[in-house]
Amino acid sequence: MAHFCINSVNVMFLLLTIFSSLHYLSSSLEFQVGGTEGWVVPPANDTKVYNVWASENRFQVGDIIFFKYKKDSVMEVTEKEYNKCNSTRPKFFSNTGDSAFRLDHSGSFYFISGVSGHCEKGQKMIVKVISPEDSIPSDHKSSTVPGPGVSKQAIVLHLVYVYVASYLF
Repeated sequence: MAHFCINSVNVMFLLLTIFSSLHYLSSSLEFQVGGTEGWVVPPANDTKVYNVWASENRFQVGDIIFFKYKKDSVMEVTEKEYNKCNSTRPKFFSNTGDSAFRLDHSGSFYFISGVSGHCEKGQKMIVKVISPEDSIPSDHKSSTVPGPGVSKQAIVLHLVYVYVASYLF
């Protein structure tokens, strides 16, 4: 009978741990491009402001970036079009003033303003989205304690380890 109680406690512990982690496992993050300033033409001496902002964030598949602006637009373009500030063939276009863009795959996304001259003045940005395999730094892959930036698979694996350890000990 005692064996049944221990198994029940272990199962309850596993279920509680999994259910308390579901929100973290399924949630994506939301970012406002440019912080409080939003998507605007940067000052003349700060033309790399958006790429600096993007490099300070860690984007993963499923995250959403929001562009807030007035009398402007945002476009996703190819790398070639980004380098030329060419807005004639966008993959994505919005001019609503409050645009959301879901990062749906790993790799680089290239954004520019569609207003003539804005891209050339620095209103452009490259967002690099990491794949789940890249979300764990190579020097931390053996860690069993999940932390910021750890992939969802690593968290689930950690939960399994905790359950097995609690069952064995």
